[in-house]
Amino acid sequence: MTTTPEQDADGAPQSATARRPGGRTARTRARILEATLELVARDGIAALRYEEVAELAGVHRTSVYRNWPDREELVTEALLQYSGTVELEDTGDLRHDLVDYLVALADLLSTTTGRAMQRAIQSAGENPEVARPVNRIFEQRLASLQQVVDRAVARGELPPVDGYFLAELLTGPVHLYVSRNLRPFTRTEAERITDVVLAGLRHTAG
Repeated sequence: MTTTPEQDADGAPQSATARRPGGRTARTRARILEATLELVARDGIAALRYEEVAELAGVHRTSVYRNWPDREELVTEALLQYSGTVELEDTGDLRHDLVDYLVALADLLSTTTGRAMQRAIQSAGENPEVARPVNRIFEQRLASLQQVVDRAVARGELPPVDGYFLAELLTGPVHLYVSRNLRPFTRTEAERITDVVLAGLRHTAG
């Protein structure tokens, strides 16, 4: 079915008001992307089916096919739009800021968005189309982390360190805690991880 300018993404008549950004078409696309994220979080990317996306979003499946003829494009847009952000504050106290960051990361990973990201990360090594948005999201977070780290180095709180290396040391245990779900990730865990990593970096700097 081909839509006209007077139809929305479901093929229904669309008013002049609805054709504006934020109208029915935008809401329909948002429902599809949200449904995609939820299904990826539940079943993974390989198991994603357009029929299930359409059913969960409450739209006709042709709306999904027409807007995203390629499944990886659909997953990519959903990940980029709903990836979520974990802000690393820079209060001048690196330890405190890193602990806050790890607690916020654990909270995010426990959401639908976080679970979808975990699934996407698992698929990224085998699927370049999925790897690209995953890499973009992590590059944005890494750039923010590196800025805070560089300022901490300038203050003498930390020896020079590569932000990617530090991020892997800090966030790896958080991902394991959340994915295994054997015990809650609390601020105490965040403090222990941060203290061990910072102590190790300072000890090996000389």
